[in-house]
Amino acid sequence: MQHPIRFRFKRSRTITLKKTIALGRRLFRKNRTSLYINGNHQPRFSIQHILLSWLGAFIGIATLGYLTTHTAYPCIAAPFGATAVLVFGVPDSPLAQPRNVIGGNAIAAIICVTLVQLFGTAPWVMAIAVATTIKVTQLTRTVHPPAGAVALLGVLTHASWSYVFTPVLVGSVVIVICTVLFSSAAPGRVYPKHWL
Repeated sequence: MQHPIRFRFKRSRTITLKKTIALGRRLFRKNRTSLYINGNHQPRFSIQHILLSWLGAFIGIATLGYLTTHTAYPCIAAPFGATAVLVFGVPDSPLAQPRNVIGGNAIAAIICVTLVQLFGTAPWVMAIAVATTIKVTQLTRTVHPPAGAVALLGVLTHASWSYVFTPVLVGSVVIVICTVLFSSAAPGRVYPKHWL
């Protein structure tokens, strides 16, 4: 017969290993929801929402790609993939509203081009560009997560002032227009929740 492993504490309470494991499981079960904000996790999306998100993102990115290949101006950049996830995948999010998409991306482009013109493309410039983008977009209520990528991409590519207009401003406006038109035609979708 095996004897349980016992732990002794100052108050001479004896706890077996089995009880300790059971207590740990109970505590973990109670606290594992703390991994989520306010104890809530992302809800499931309906099949209709998933299909409409896919179709909207396809149309938005295809439009930017078409404009890039059929005009003399680049209208697409990698951060617009993340923008498409927000505006088509979670259109109710405050971070996906037109003010945030256009304003956040434009602010990021202006910040990164200014820093590139002043200091070049050193790694510390990349860090300052992203950090400053976060600070300024928070101050102006235009936080848009892909704007951090816009700032980083601008420094990495040694962007000039044309980067602010194409692809950033043109691409942001086009993707917002695509989202507004798509949402007006799609059943049950409302975009934008607010413009300003």
